[in-house]
Amino acid sequence: MRWSRHPGERSLWLAFLIIFVMGVASSPLVTAGCPDRCECDDKLVVQCVGKQMTFFPSDFPLATRQLVISNNRIAELPALQLNFLSDLVFLDCSNNTLSEISESTFGNLRKLAYLDLSYNTLAKINDRTFGPLGSLVMLRITDNPELSQIHPGAFVENTALQLLDISRNNLTSLNITSLIVLPVLRTIALSGNPWQCDCDNEDLCLWIQIEAFKFQEGSESMCQGPPGVAGRQLAEVGMKLRMECHQSLGYWDYLFLTAVGFLIFSAGTVSAWVMGVLMLLYERYTKSKDTMQEGEEEGEGGGGGIANGNGHLSKPDV
Repeated sequence: MRWSRHPGERSLWLAFLIIFVMGVASSPLVTAGCPDRCECDDKLVVQCVGKQMTFFPSDFPLATRQLVISNNRIAELPALQLNFLSDLVFLDCSNNTLSEISESTFGNLRKLAYLDLSYNTLAKINDRTFGPLGSLVMLRITDNPELSQIHPGAFVENTALQLLDISRNNLTSLNITSLIVLPVLRTIALSGNPWQCDCDNEDLCLWIQIEAFKFQEGSESMCQGPPGVAGRQLAEVGMKLRMECHQSLGYWDYLFLTAVGFLIFSAGTVSAWVMGVLMLLYERYTKSKDTMQEGEEEGEGGGGGIANGNGHLSKPDV
């Protein structure tokens, strides 16, 4: 099409182009409309509940802020598609067949505040799985029958986390290193796990006892073993474990005691040797002194004769 040389026509085309560009730029929906079998509310809330989906839906509005894909059969959260939703603040993935979550899964969801991964088949939570979620406030990972491992550093970067629910999984122990440093953590739910109340969980049991206000279901968090404490609350065995777990000596304790014993033995041996030498020298000195005194006495009283009146010596009478 040839560009019109008439000034009026050129102005009309230019105005039309500006209006078109501004309309596209201002639209919250740049790429696609509502995904198939989902319901969208003003392009901000997307509901895909109970649609028998086996794959993560596509063609989301980029401005989506709430996404609910619960009650489906989705086995994977593709990071490439999910991370396009950078404005997402609410994500419900409960009641699916998710078996693994990687660090890249939530790599760009820095505004996400609520995440629900309950009723899935997760087996473990790796280090920094939730690391990018710096705005995460509520995290629910309940009812995953295979979940038996949570990495000690899994939550260390979630400084905004206030509620953590890991109830009804298959956890036997929990390293609380990353949890006790979270500044605003208010509520933790632990019930329904087969906790082993042994020395591996000593810190957890003591934490529940000391900060009971954080554990609203503390009375329901029970020990499944060992036999001596089975059926008791985790909070009840905290001090008991503290006493029992620190009675036995560890490797460094034995090494320290061995070193101290060696030093004491060495010091005692040296001391005994020094004392022996000093006593021997003292004894020789005493004997030498006595010998000298006896010699002086013999020199004074043993002359062999008696002086007479005129000063001459004479033989003594026999």
